[in-house]
Amino acid sequence: MTDTADVQPVHLALGLTHDEAATIERVLGRAPNHLELAMYAVMWSEHCSYKSSRIHLARLPTQGPEVLVGPGEGAGVVDAGDGVAVAIRIESHNHPSAIEPYQGAATGVGGIIRDIFSMGARPMAVMDALRFGPFDEARSRWIAEGVVAGISGYGNAVGVPTVGGEFVLDAAYADNPLVNVLCVGLLPIERLTLARASGPGNLAVLLGSSTGRDGIGGVSVLASAGFGTAAGEGADAAGGEDDAAAKRPSVQVGDPFEEKRLIETCLQLMDERLVVGVQDLGGAGLTCATSETAAKAGSGMDVYVDRVPVREPAMLAFEVMTSESQERMLAIVTPENLERTLEVAARWEVRANVIGTVTDHGRLRILDRMDGEVLADVPAASMEHDAPRYDRPRRPPADLGSRRADDPARLPQPADCGADLLVLLSHPGVADKTWVSRQYDHQLFLNTVEGPGGDAAVLRCRAPGVPAHGHRGLALSTDGNGRWCSVDPRAGTAMVVAESALNVACAGGRPVALVNNLNFGNPEHPEVMWQLSEAVDGMAEACVALSIPVVGGNVSLYNESRGADIDPTPIVGVLGLIDSLERRPPGIGLVDGGDLTLLGGHARGLAGSLWADVLHGHRRGVLPGLDLAAHGRLLGLVRESVAEGVLAGIHDVSDGGLAVALAELCARSGIGVQVTGGESGAPLDAADLFSEAAGRAVACTVGTATTDLRARAEAAGVTAVVLGRAGGDRLVVVGSMDVGVDQVTDAWRNALTRALGAA
Repeated sequence: MTDTADVQPVHLALGLTHDEAATIERVLGRAPNHLELAMYAVMWSEHCSYKSSRIHLARLPTQGPEVLVGPGEGAGVVDAGDGVAVAIRIESHNHPSAIEPYQGAATGVGGIIRDIFSMGARPMAVMDALRFGPFDEARSRWIAEGVVAGISGYGNAVGVPTVGGEFVLDAAYADNPLVNVLCVGLLPIERLTLARASGPGNLAVLLGSSTGRDGIGGVSVLASAGFGTAAGEGADAAGGEDDAAAKRPSVQVGDPFEEKRLIETCLQLMDERLVVGVQDLGGAGLTCATSETAAKAGSGMDVYVDRVPVREPAMLAFEVMTSESQERMLAIVTPENLERTLEVAARWEVRANVIGTVTDHGRLRILDRMDGEVLADVPAASMEHDAPRYDRPRRPPADLGSRRADDPARLPQPADCGADLLVLLSHPGVADKTWVSRQYDHQLFLNTVEGPGGDAAVLRCRAPGVPAHGHRGLALSTDGNGRWCSVDPRAGTAMVVAESALNVACAGGRPVALVNNLNFGNPEHPEVMWQLSEAVDGMAEACVALSIPVVGGNVSLYNESRGADIDPTPIVGVLGLIDSLERRPPGIGLVDGGDLTLLGGHARGLAGSLWADVLHGHRRGVLPGLDLAAHGRLLGLVRESVAEGVLAGIHDVSDGGLAVALAELCARSGIGVQVTGGESGAPLDAADLFSEAAGRAVACTVGTATTDLRARAEAAGVTAVVLGRAGGDRLVVVGSMDVGVDQVTDAWRNALTRALGAA
């Protein structure tokens, strides 16, 4: 027998601290029973409560002229004009994907799609931001292949195109892959629905899949404690739970076909004005959906456990309330609309069951059956409002000073910049990602104007059931750079925001909203909390300067294995509105004989560059300065030049610097370039070619458009440097490199498949 002195208290095993358990007792005025303890444990987790990050997130700007719904709802919503709105959200499924890559990624897609249609929007497109370890490690290959298959398997089947994203391989993510998924949807503004359980006497209707034991946090803890609920579901009912828990999937299992039916059901219910509020069941399952909808409405709710359809026998109340089974939604319906609600659900072959009643007592009560025994009774608002808020200790690295003093300018100049360029083009962070994107259907709905591979995805602003919207369009970009942020999380995050906004401008979009996914290590490490705080401040500074409000986001912490934290990796998704999508954006390409202009001037800092990292293993120094006011002027110039058809090609300068930007233009068009010099007229060296200073783009123009562009740049106060001309079959930078376009194209286009094949 186990000595009772060695048994860990249940609240600790569930992830609650002694102080948190004491707070729960103060809130309730008594000791919680086991069911209540399980409910607080999931709601007060980092995933649901943001207890380590919320005080920092409050510093982000969230207001803007187009913002209809900001952070705190299922998705942010932006007014696109003419009675049409855009819903946007980003989420992570990092930890599930590390355990079971296919289902972890697939259910991440399913969850983010539900966030979108819970607001009344039809999901129109998905983007992903993925990070894995190097392909020479078998586990990293297994995770990467499984994640890509999961995204394509779910997205293609549910009927939502995957139109772009990021795919990065880096040793920092070998044990902790990052799987961030963004979704965007369209809705008529009058269909906008919020997650509110208002109106005492209204009914809580559970739509979608039955509830199973998959994805339950803490099940083995509670089962091994030999209890079910306060109602007396004891050890006999839980017999064999240890073995069952070991076999039970800790990662949810998705069903895209059920999700498709659920989309149509919910949108029809909203169109017919049958629902008061809607919320998806994601993290913390029914506990989250019922407590949050009631709390936001200032009401309460009674939930009847026996009314919840289950897919496994003898499920206990804590399992039902904390299960994260997929493809489920909670709808609040008036009694007079119940019959029609059930008819709509039946039409789409979606299960619908009344599982609760809205009350005016402000409490979330869990009953074994209607008018039955009360198994749990807690203030609904306490699940969120009384959750802990931690200002965890923050401390910069002890060697921060020496890190910043180690300028990569000391690194030796390459004997052949062309050879270094080919190495960078073969790096998975730069190389062509067609191996990934060809597994996705990116033309569903036939709205995709610019798909995977461009600076930004471009969509027509139209959807079934949404008012005609003229020629307007949407531009979307997801960006992140753990390399920059490992050197300086504050400046690096500002550079990420600047890059994403510029990508959207290169597609002709006016940046109007941003969502973020903050991926960091263990928040109990003071250096990690310093990184997070610095990153938030960098994001806030950039968003304020560029007038881009943050309308939603997610925080993923504890990305740590074997004592090592991942690099700080904030991912941002920027939404841009295109007022008139009358022509296809020029994209990343060249025209033979076209003139090349570097917009945004020259920069030479190599800190944080791919060149310093890959060629020399150097991640130190001070990142190149970012003039946010100048960057804002660049965004306006690029957007207007794209919209008015001035440009024949455009590409931002980011990973790999100017050299890689030129090489990608060549590889995509099959046309060479002749670069004669920079601003000073002197030959360009490694610091000119490989610096990743933000706020620059290479433009290709033809004929009188060249003069027009340079006049526009002067009027806008944007530096414009003549680089040279497009033509021939070689990428030539006079005095620095001379490489064949065929070499450039081969290195860039085939690197990823070669890495897979070699592995």
